[in-house]
Amino acid sequence: MNGLEFTAGGRRWRADLTAPADLAIVLEFDGAQPSFFVATPASSEPLRIGGFTGSVANGASCNCAVHSLAPHCHGTHTECIGHVTRNPVTVASLTPVAPCVALVVSVRPEPFGAAAAAVPGRHAAADDLVIRRAALTVAASPWLAAPCTAVVIRTLPNGVDKRHRAYSGSPSPAPYFLPEAMRWLVERGVTSLVVDLPSLDRADDGGRLAAHRVYWGLPPGSDDAAQASRGEALVTELAYVPDAVADGLYLLDLQVPAFGADAAPSRPVLYPLQSIAGDAT
Repeated sequence: MNGLEFTAGGRRWRADLTAPADLAIVLEFDGAQPSFFVATPASSEPLRIGGFTGSVANGASCNCAVHSLAPHCHGTHTECIGHVTRNPVTVASLTPVAPCVALVVSVRPEPFGAAAAAVPGRHAAADDLVIRRAALTVAASPWLAAPCTAVVIRTLPNGVDKRHRAYSGSPSPAPYFLPEAMRWLVERGVTSLVVDLPSLDRADDGGRLAAHRVYWGLPPGSDDAAQASRGEALVTELAYVPDAVADGLYLLDLQVPAFGADAAPSRPVLYPLQSIAGDAT
């Protein structure tokens, strides 16, 4: 099957399944890899049980490895509301995400400026790079009428070093979203968000995770999943959107394994999308 036709927003669409764009960063256990929060690198070693060592190179009949990683810190991953709640919520407990219309936009984070002084606890600085509501509104303006339930955000500049960048949070934090930007996404009905940053929030924000809470519809400071109005929404972080993927509309296939955890390594894949009428999108 080369194409997939479907209806969304009262329109017919055709996705080109022959031209996938993989947004997942390959996690190289023995090479350069992205990391966040000064986490120990992800690692892999042969399984050892009794006299068995799972390595063909060492004489075993098959390879069988034990991988050690923190999904939130190592490579592309998808997280659910359980990331910020005391109630256990896992990605496996949520309804699998069906392929959906996604909008890819590129934004250039801007300095926070004087408004940073108003952030509680001074957990922000004027030279922090942030993504505002206005930046998303402008970037998405040509496609505001499209029936998107997913948004993919590429930050500029888009260096390939993002594939193995260490985001330590110090001395300068990675760019992050202001709560107002999350409100714009919520108002648009976005339930699957893919970003190329390690977190929606500043690495050191005093534990507020304000952008996460706005996205999931949690009151400020709440860790009770029952209080969330958008507990089904998902966030995918540390993706990489190649320059060859132009801004516009795509079909998103978000592949997430059934981990009994609040986050899991994932693979977001985009397919070019056109309206059946032939309008380029």
